[in-house]
Amino acid sequence: MQDPRIKKMAQVLVQYCCKIKKGQFVEIVAGIPAVPLVKEVYVAILKAGAHPFSRIVVEDLEELFYRHANNEQLQFVSPINRYSIEKIDAMIALRSPLNTKNLSGSDPKKQALSRKANHVIMDRFSKRAAAKQLAWVVTNYPTEAAAQDAGMSLSEYEDFVYRACMIDQKDPIAAWQKMSKYNQRLIDYLKRKKTIRLAAPDTDLTFKVGGRKWINCSGEYNFPDGEVFTAPIEDSMSGKIRFTFPAVYSGREVDDVRLEFGKGKVIKATAAKGQDFLHAMIDMDKGARYVGEVAIGTNFGIQQFTRSILYDEKIGGTYHMALGNSYPESGGKNRSALHWDMICDLRKKGAMYADGELFFKNGKFVK
Repeated sequence: MQDPRIKKMAQVLVQYCCKIKKGQFVEIVAGIPAVPLVKEVYVAILKAGAHPFSRIVVEDLEELFYRHANNEQLQFVSPINRYSIEKIDAMIALRSPLNTKNLSGSDPKKQALSRKANHVIMDRFSKRAAAKQLAWVVTNYPTEAAAQDAGMSLSEYEDFVYRACMIDQKDPIAAWQKMSKYNQRLIDYLKRKKTIRLAAPDTDLTFKVGGRKWINCSGEYNFPDGEVFTAPIEDSMSGKIRFTFPAVYSGREVDDVRLEFGKGKVIKATAAKGQDFLHAMIDMDKGARYVGEVAIGTNFGIQQFTRSILYDEKIGGTYHMALGNSYPESGGKNRSALHWDMICDLRKKGAMYADGELFFKNGKFVK
């Protein structure tokens, strides 16, 4: 018997997250394990009067690509992807990893080359989304691999996922609307501020946000969601930061990342594990050493690290930043094929100041 939460989640993804309307062209991108959710999303799109089509991803193909592709193939940009990114009205991405480490043995230089070439697709996607021409949402379907990464059984992980997504609540949409109001209070305070300072163990970081737009993330793009973010002024990041949790990217886990900034740029980067991979990624292109996003996690239904950035960056009471590409809707101008989120926990010994005024202490908004 199918878990009834799957159908409920599909309805929220279609009705609340993407707000699918009659006549729209909607792409569903998913891995094979997510087929039960794909079917429910497909039906929900049809009931909304829209036109669904699905693209089922075979996970191992990406690893095979990086193993066997030559330079010409690595830099090839699919005309099908170019076409679809212009034609779709919405994209619903359902991640469902069978092996979260399947790219851990892939050459990082090959990954960087391919990502750089295909940045044109990501850039166009970002611009259409910022212009409200394209709705999108990404979520995870619970799998054994993801549960193992999180240190849980599959049933425990399923409960965690649906709780984080507030599917366990009687009215999930009302719960997300409540989070939106909390986020907006934080934004209403921050939007008048020019300079932010972050203080935590081995961390003292300052950056400017004056003139940039803070975005309220309450379930309409990432699912689950729960953050407010903006883009810092590109040359303003100064100081040092030590990230609390391992930084996970393309199946690689980089431990104890420490960054030092000068005039907005990473001038020193170290890690206890995976330092070579870290350096390969931040040397991907000119924008990779600059910060494209700064954010505060506001989902207090997520309290544990799971090695999935979709959940971890939303942990209530944390700060995260992304090296690389910024989102146009925030006013950010940094462009890169990289967008790598890293998390600093502020729940025990952390504070944030806006124009010299304490507003966030030990994981809580104090204004």
